[in-house]
Order: sequence, then C-alpha cells, then structure tokens
Amino acid sequence: MTKRIFHSICLVALAVFLASALLIMGVLYGYFSDIQQSQLNMQLDLAAQGVEREGAAFFEGFSPENYRITWIDPSGEVLYDSHGAGMENHLEREEIKEALESGQGASRRYSSTLMERTFYTARRLVDGSVLRLSISQRSVLTLLLGMAQPICIIFIVAVGLSIFFAVRLSRSIVSPLARLDLDNPGGTEGYEEIQPLLSRLDSQQGQLAQQRESLEQKQAELEKAEAVRREFTANVSHELKTPLQSISGYAELLQNGMAKEEDVPTFAGRIYKESQRMVRLVEDIISLSHLDEGAMDMEWGTVDLYETAAGAVRSLSHGAQSGGVTLELAGSHAKLHGVPQLLYSIVYNLCDNAIKYNHPGGSVNVRIERESADIILTVADTGIGIPEADQGRIFERFYRVDKSRSKEVGGTGLGLSIVKHAALIHRANVTLSSKLGEGTQVQVRFPVGESPIWV
Repeated sequence: MTKRIFHSICLVALAVFLASALLIMGVLYGYFSDIQQSQLNMQLDLAAQGVEREGAAFFEGFSPENYRITWIDPSGEVLYDSHGAGMENHLEREEIKEALESGQGASRRYSSTLMERTFYTARRLVDGSVLRLSISQRSVLTLLLGMAQPICIIFIVAVGLSIFFAVRLSRSIVSPLARLDLDNPGGTEGYEEIQPLLSRLDSQQGQLAQQRESLEQKQAELEKAEAVRREFTANVSHELKTPLQSISGYAELLQNGMAKEEDVPTFAGRIYKESQRMVRLVEDIISLSHLDEGAMDMEWGTVDLYETAAGAVRSLSHGAQSGGVTLELAGSHAKLHGVPQLLYSIVYNLCDNAIKYNHPGGSVNVRIERESADIILTVADTGIGIPEADQGRIFERFYRVDKSRSKEVGGTGLGLSIVKHAALIHRANVTLSSKLGEGTQVQVRFPVGESPIWV
C-alpha cells in the first residue's frame, strides 16, 4: 500500500509540474508575442513619419539590428529593404494587401525550416506606398531546446522534492493504518473516514468471540452428551444382560429336562417376570429416546391435570393395595396446555416410585393446586426416603439409590429421567425434598403463562 501511495504521489507531482511548466510557457510565450507586436507597431509609426518627411533619404545610414524594414510602391515593387534588394513583387503579401485596402495591415508567418515565427506590420503612407516592419521570434520548441539545461535542473530538483515529500506523506498516511489493533479495533485512533470500518470490525470481533464461546460450549455439550450416550449404552447393555441371562438359564434348565416337575411353574414365572422387566425397560428406553428428540410429533392440547392424575391413580390403585400402601388424590381441577401422554407419564412415574419405595401401611398423597399463575403437582410419600448425598443424582438415567430393592420391585431406573424430560418440555420446574426413613416429596411446578418448548 505504501508503494502504491508513493507512486501515485510521484506521478501526480510530476504531472502537475509538467502541466504547470507547459501552461506557464504557453502563457508567457503569448504574452511576450503581444508585447513584441505592440513594440513593432510603435517602431512602424516612427519610421512612417520619418519616410513621409524625408523620403528615401530616411534610409541613408539606417541599419536596424533586430528589425527588418521594407518600402514598397503601390504596384508591389520593393523600393527599399534593409536586408537587400532585388526582391520579388510583394503585392500579394497579406499584410501589404490589407494595408493598401484599409491603411494598416499585419500578419504572422511560421518558417518550419528556420523554426521561427515572423511578425509583419504594414502601413500605407500619404503617397500610396507601403512601409513594412518585421521581426522574427523563436518558436516554443526552439525556446525549450535553448532552455534544456535549466529545465533539466528544475526537473531534477522537482523530482527529488516529489520523492522526498511522497515518502514522508505515504508513511504518514499508512502509519495510522499500520498501528491498527485488529484484536481491539474500537480502541484504535485512526482516520475519521475509516471509523465505520473499525466499528464494523469491532462488532465482528465481538460476534466472533461470542460464536467462539458458543462453539466451545456446544463442543463441551457434545462431549458431555457423548459421555452420557456411552454411559447410557453401557447401562442399557447391563440392564438387558441381567434378565436375559436369567431367562436363558431358566429356559436351558427347562429345555434339558433338568428342572423338577414341581419347579417348572416357578421357573416359568421367573422367566415371565424377567421378560416383563425387559419389556418395561425397552418401553422406557423408547419413551426416553422420544423425549430426547423433543417429542415434536406428539399432539398438544388443553389438559386437565387433575383428571390426568386421577387416571394414573386408578391405574396404580391395585398395585398400591397389594403393597399395603394408601394412594389418595386431592386438590382441584387445573387446565394447562400440554401433551396428555407426557403429563400422564409424569404423574404415573412419580406415584409408581412412591408406591414401590414405601413401607407396608405407608401412604402416597397426590395433590393438584393452583398458585398464582402456576399449577403445582405434588407427590408425597412416607417411604424409605433418599440419602442427601444421592438426592442430586436420582434423575439420572439408571441411577438407583438401593439397587437390590430396585431389582426386587422391578424398577428400570428410568422413571425419574422420563419425569425430568417430560417436565422440561413443558418448561416445568421439578424440586425434591426427602429425609431418610421419613419419606420423599416431589413437586412439579408448571408455568401456565409461558409457552412450552416444543409447540
């Protein structure tokens, strides 16, 4: 960029110099030509007066140095010429014809051979003769050739000054640009003309920083998701492997006839129990995968959460009675915009967990109520409770506080994960409070005034 500015300044300076020199030479040449013509007219006036008074005697001893004087009779014959005699007839000369007609004539002729321009001025005298004066002037090209040495000196000085100032000026122009801090364009002082560019660069730097931070966050999320996926795959493999081994073992005993007749119903029951456990596990995995994808294909509508909870309670009432647990529903009707099957799964899984991890003679209380703009679902039990160290992880997939009890009651370890994801889709907030040996309370708060995530 510095070289381009330097070359541009030098070219402009040289162009201005040449144009100025040509203009000045042209103006001065025309100016001095007019002065010379005026002086020639004055000399002609003086010479005409002398010839009219003295006649041919005026030319005796007359020898002009810079001028040429010629005296022509009315027929065009030359009576006297300061440069010699015996010249051709001058009647056709432009200045002579004009002087004979109007009394005064003038002309200018250029000689390409001599590279000169000659000024002629003529006047008709009283006796009808014509007196002519002429003077030669060098052409512009001749003058330039004659002034070649001083012109070259001036040209060299002008080129030197142009280079000197071009270097300084180009450096001063580029210097603020070279000091630009592209990492912080907004804090750089530069030309006012490039401030919009600097502001744009500063804005883009901010956007790039935000995008970089966003990409880093997404990268971290992807790495975390990949870790969760690997853990989930490992857990699924483990969870499926255990019942399959049991089924395979019992089936092998039955196939080989190694089971006693009275043990066949027991083995068949265990095979059925393990297969049902696998069915529930697969169903929960499918439901969780569906929720991970956003459940965008599910139909949204107005749902009465109380009626949904009543349906879940009816479905679980037999299981609760078998375990000696009292299951009750209280509260009031409350409508919200949501996915019916997801809201049902939230209530069902919370109640199912509360029943499974309870004591005989315990209770599970489900309550639906409205508080300000929120609808609150509360499921409280008098069960075994959750240790404080485990309360932050119980919504993780396949996480179990008591693995032996989970297997005994047939839990898949995915129920609370389904609750968490279904609540997230409805922008609901899930909170848990529990004391070991006293019971657990889970509260889901649905913000009715906000739109769900996947509408």
